[in-house]
Amino acid sequence: MASEITYAEVKFKNESNSPGTDSNSAADKVWSCCPKDWKAFSSHCYFISNDLANWNQSEEKCSSMGAHLMVVHSKEEQDFITKFLSDRDAYFIGLLDPGQRQWRWVDQTPYNESATFWHPGEPNNDKEQCVIVNHRLSGWGWNDIPCSDTQKSVCQMKKIYL
Repeated sequence: MASEITYAEVKFKNESNSPGTDSNSAADKVWSCCPKDWKAFSSHCYFISNDLANWNQSEEKCSSMGAHLMVVHSKEEQDFITKFLSDRDAYFIGLLDPGQRQWRWVDQTPYNESATFWHPGEPNNDKEQCVIVNHRLSGWGWNDIPCSDTQKSVCQMKKIYL
């Protein structure tokens, strides 16, 4: 099944090559954009899928759009995307455990235990090898769940630079 990404009505963000300069020349600017209905943050674009699917199906859907399940690089990034999520739902992200609690990101970004956002007491089950971001009384965080569970998801791709 072929996928089509629409770039009509894209919003461009002007990013200056040299911070602190006020050049009006288009040649001095770097322009970036995200596909329609995607959210832009830093150097990435994010798509929130409200379709319920298991982890593999969610990653396949992201891949069909030229993306992958979200890789969380910072608290600021997670805080940005959770502003658009329903606190009554859970969303797959691109972290999984192929076995023995060896967590891996789908894009091969190194897993850094000191930069994780697990809910207290998580991860808590060796049979739960996929990760969701969800909201609890303590706020947004990660929970390990079975990969066969069906959840919503967040896709991520690099911005398109023009």
